[in-house]
Amino acid sequence: MATIRKRGDKWQVQVRRNGSPSLSRSFFHKADAQAWARQVELEADRSDLGPNAAVLNNLTVGDLIRRYLNEVVPRKRSAKNETAVLKAFLRRDLADVPLSKITSAQFASYRDERLTVVKGATVRREFVILRHCFEVAKREWSIPLRANPLKAIKLPSDSRPRDRRLMVNDGEELLKALSTPSARYLRPILMLAIETGMRRGELLSIRWEDVDLAARTIRIMKTKNGHPRTIPLTPKAVEILSSMEWTDERVFPVTANAVRLAWERLRKRAGLEDIRLHDLRHEAVSRCFEYGLTVPEVALISGHRDPRMLSRYTHLRPEKVAKRLASLTKPTL
Repeated sequence: MATIRKRGDKWQVQVRRNGSPSLSRSFFHKADAQAWARQVELEADRSDLGPNAAVLNNLTVGDLIRRYLNEVVPRKRSAKNETAVLKAFLRRDLADVPLSKITSAQFASYRDERLTVVKGATVRREFVILRHCFEVAKREWSIPLRANPLKAIKLPSDSRPRDRRLMVNDGEELLKALSTPSARYLRPILMLAIETGMRRGELLSIRWEDVDLAARTIRIMKTKNGHPRTIPLTPKAVEILSSMEWTDERVFPVTANAVRLAWERLRKRAGLEDIRLHDLRHEAVSRCFEYGLTVPEVALISGHRDPRMLSRYTHLRPEKVAKRLASLTKPTL
């Protein structure tokens, strides 16, 4: 049942229903409050109808999350992060709501609550996971959901792509900070990241048997999108790999966490705390285009299968483009 009352300059509406937590929102106009209340009550009424109501009454949102954690998440590359997100969600009251009572409005309220705590990009990533969970339940587990309640939710805009590149003095500052003995393995990792555009996980997965210095290539078997690729090497990358000792099956026998911690210490010593390790991938992709490589050639190196995603990693320096334009033959009228 909906209750609408005036609070200051806003209209507050609260919807209570047995078996579900109460929902409340505020609006500047009474008509908007009434419309929202009708929508919430209509969605709740629809969930009570149909022969599958008993099945949905016996399952909660948390039941879906737990099954998704056990059966789907372990197969994902992002299993660790998704596990943390979903376990945190299980502590929410929303996890105890029966599937017969869950509505899009409840998730909308949860979204708004989360936005007061974390950034929009974080909320977006969390909701993408939750939405996929409901989609799997509906399509693969034969859970008789009438619809995915998260499909109607408007997600916050994705974060703006970073455009941080190495400035003129940044490289020098990093090299100075790399002079410490504890950073000896970090130097080739960072230099190869700039020369090849590989991600941290890809760099750490390289085995010496995947390196072909004669052909000037590296075969990457473990990639983010699951598609192995062969990366052509620059002369500098060949020089780096040729100078390294073969002490292990892997080129870099260190953990991802060790690299992360070493990078955090390095950028503090260099006074470049606004640079992220992943920014070196942006630097590599941008340099490839400045060298004059085509989109298919850069995609071969970076592994991007969608040109739109490739553009997010490309941040050309206008002065570089101006020099190329100046080298062209001037057209005559």
